[in-house]
Amino acid sequence: MLRERAASALTAALARGGAGGYAALMEREATVAEQAARAARLSAVENGLCFGRIDHAPDHGGDTLYIGRIGIRDDDHESLLVDWRAPAARPFYSATPVSPDGLVRRRHLHMRDRAVTGVDDKVFDLDGLSDSDRRTLVGEAALLAGLRRGRTGRMRDIVATIQTEQDRVIRSDLAGVLVVQGGPGTGKTVAALHRAAYLLYTHRAVLERRGVLVVGPNPAFLRYIGEVLPSLGETDVVLRTVGELFPGVAATAQDPPETAVVKGSLRMTALVEAAVADRQRVPGEPGGTGPGSALVVAADGMRLRVPAAVCRSVRDRARALPLPHNMARKLVVNRLLEALARDQARQLDRPADEADLRYTAQALWQEEPVRRAIDGLWPHLTPQELVGRLLADRAVLERVGARAGLTESERAALHRPAGGPWTVGDVPLLDEAAELLGADNSADLAAERADRRRRADEERYAQGVLEYTGLFEDGLMAADTLAERQRGAAPAATTAERAAADREWAYGHVIVDEAQELSEMAWRVVMRRVPTRSLTVVGDTAQTGSPAGARSWSGMLGRYANRRLREQRLLVNYRTPAPIMAVAADVLAEAAPGERAPESVRAGGDPPRAVRVADTDLPARLPKLVAEELAAIGEGRVAVIAPPDRHTEVAALLPAAAADAGPGALDAAVAVLTPGASKGLEFDSVVVVDPVGVAASSAAGGRDLYVALTRATRRLTVVHEGPLPPMLRRLREEPA
Repeated sequence: MLRERAASALTAALARGGAGGYAALMEREATVAEQAARAARLSAVENGLCFGRIDHAPDHGGDTLYIGRIGIRDDDHESLLVDWRAPAARPFYSATPVSPDGLVRRRHLHMRDRAVTGVDDKVFDLDGLSDSDRRTLVGEAALLAGLRRGRTGRMRDIVATIQTEQDRVIRSDLAGVLVVQGGPGTGKTVAALHRAAYLLYTHRAVLERRGVLVVGPNPAFLRYIGEVLPSLGETDVVLRTVGELFPGVAATAQDPPETAVVKGSLRMTALVEAAVADRQRVPGEPGGTGPGSALVVAADGMRLRVPAAVCRSVRDRARALPLPHNMARKLVVNRLLEALARDQARQLDRPADEADLRYTAQALWQEEPVRRAIDGLWPHLTPQELVGRLLADRAVLERVGARAGLTESERAALHRPAGGPWTVGDVPLLDEAAELLGADNSADLAAERADRRRRADEERYAQGVLEYTGLFEDGLMAADTLAERQRGAAPAATTAERAAADREWAYGHVIVDEAQELSEMAWRVVMRRVPTRSLTVVGDTAQTGSPAGARSWSGMLGRYANRRLREQRLLVNYRTPAPIMAVAADVLAEAAPGERAPESVRAGGDPPRAVRVADTDLPARLPKLVAEELAAIGEGRVAVIAPPDRHTEVAALLPAAAADAGPGALDAAVAVLTPGASKGLEFDSVVVVDPVGVAASSAAGGRDLYVALTRATRRLTVVHEGPLPPMLRRLREEPA
């Protein structure tokens, strides 16, 4: 019924047309956008709309409330369904046997579309239930039932099974930086996504206008989580990787470790600043135009000259302006054109009248040699041009890097051939360059002036039409209304669409997942997008794989958060069975002795195993092992995780498997991944190939092996070709 009403309201709004003037047109567009969003929200929550019920004790009112993905009221405004984010629904998540929060029972409803397929009850006060209610108590723990289901390649929402410690994260205050530190399987990612939905519900006036940004580690991860928020009725959210935070660039390539460390350092700010200054030149400097004593240009049949001292004075004045490079360029161009015009007047023995100088300067600017000469001293630059040349030109990198204080080895690590793809580590450099360069808005201002002229012409034409037809005298329509109607109205962009295209967009809240992987420079990019410093930072320092990543949250975020940094720790692993987690905990104890592995709530399950194969037997044995895993799990997903330097080799042995970290890896029954590409994902079965190679493949060492082992929700197989490392001693050895 609600969907039918929303669809009817949308149809009615669209049928209103554009009559009534500009204000009416804007009202129509707002109504269309509102009803379209409501219709989309109602469609997105169809599956499992109602998932819970709470029965209050008599001394707490004795009422029964049904909990759902959204709130619904009847025609008399009585509540039929309570939104899970509303304060009235909180006992559904916070009640425990020790602190029942006024409840006698919590019931989970398992739904498929609109059909109830199962019921689970948690009783807090048996005496508080009626006899009929006692006779209908049913079900197993809803959380464990959900965990036993096979993976689908998409993250499910946990709105029906949010645990108490996760609920504290979800309902934490909007202000400040909330760090959610949690090991594998603790549900930190899905809790953060539900937090986004909760904040949009609670602070909609602020966040719906500014939007929410979710930053994830790779495109596969973003697709994996992409259905969670729409299923909770929220769509004004932008999902991006760090490599996509600069509009127009979608970087996925990774730098070598030694390069990643240099690019991730805050010293890159000095490098980019020095690179900009290097392009602000005077004659005689490297790259400068003309002989060392002057700017010399052949134009209009004359040889015009501006002394180097004048050029230096112009440059210094432009640098002193509180403007970015491209905006300060206007002063440089105008002053140098004026100086060239004065020299021309001097050579022609003409008085230097201001009006004549302006005319001459405009004429000189049309000369290609003049534009080329001025560009040589202070060019208009794009971030891509500045950073691309800096990294590809050894001479520039040596000169600029030395000024920025980089060592010879660091400068060598940054160099790369021209024309290569952008890396994820380049994006913070591009963003830094964009801040320092700014945009020359002359073209935008000219376009605005042209648009105003066009609108005025259209209104004058419309006025003539109205006078010719007699409608003007009758007062039936105004000229601006007729002109606006003829233009038509472009569909309004959503908040998410506008935010994603605007590098300078200020989000209301930002969620960063796998945040331990972000470098210092990457955090500068993120912080520019949330000036209020309202963030949810999700990660696990025990899983840090990037050599430029976080070793502590305070060390990485303290400079931004000041006293507004708070941390919530999730200590319970809901995903990984205890036998597998015990193996992973041994690895973590050796790789990061100061870190603590989370406790698993899932006992039993298939014991993790180790299978030793000879080097020459891997091509024949691995496909059979994977086939065994597929048969054992039935419906579900298998991940084969190999060291980066063996990924291609292993993928070739499984030609039917998805072989990259793209979104296609989520749809395939088998995916071959590196440890880094598997972060944040989960699979029913995991086959780890060459654990020694995984541990030795990066600076993270055993941390990468820890990540690989903890992707499994049901089964784990470790394939090794040499002796099994002692830290994997808990694995059950099987013969080859």
